[in-house]
Amino acid sequence: MRVYFLRHGLAGDRADWHGDDFYRPLTGEGVKKMKQEAKTIARLDLKLDAIITSPLVRAAQTAQIVAKQLRLGEVLIQDDNLGLDFDSNGLRLVIEKHRAAEALMLVGHEPSMSRTIGQIVGGARIVLKKGALVCVELDPGSLRGELLWLVSPKILAQNF
Repeated sequence: MRVYFLRHGLAGDRADWHGDDFYRPLTGEGVKKMKQEAKTIARLDLKLDAIITSPLVRAAQTAQIVAKQLRLGEVLIQDDNLGLDFDSNGLRLVIEKHRAAEALMLVGHEPSMSRTIGQIVGGARIVLKKGALVCVELDPGSLRGELLWLVSPKILAQNF
């Protein structure tokens, strides 16, 4: 199974946000950059079976932008397991729900996403910038995987 991990796009600074962090949205620039990234992601032809997102607003907005560009709105799913406390157990629960899938995109947050990816690929230290995309070939049974690639948001936002 291929699992694509996408960190949400640029969101307002937590220190400047006065409401519940759950509702902190992407900035205008974050929306613009994510739309450009989504065009590049579409060209990658990932053959996704589902896009699964954290329910937090900034991740859900990111997933919606990507799903719209890929015309995959009907397979966009929110899952609480992808929240701020995402870990290998949360990954296991998500994978169990989508066992038949060949390719999934998971949209979430730092530092939990990087930490979880690092664990499943053998203890690597990975840091995802906002909008970065990672591809892991994952054995769903063992939750062990091979890091195939990591693309920075700067590269994804390029006009190729």
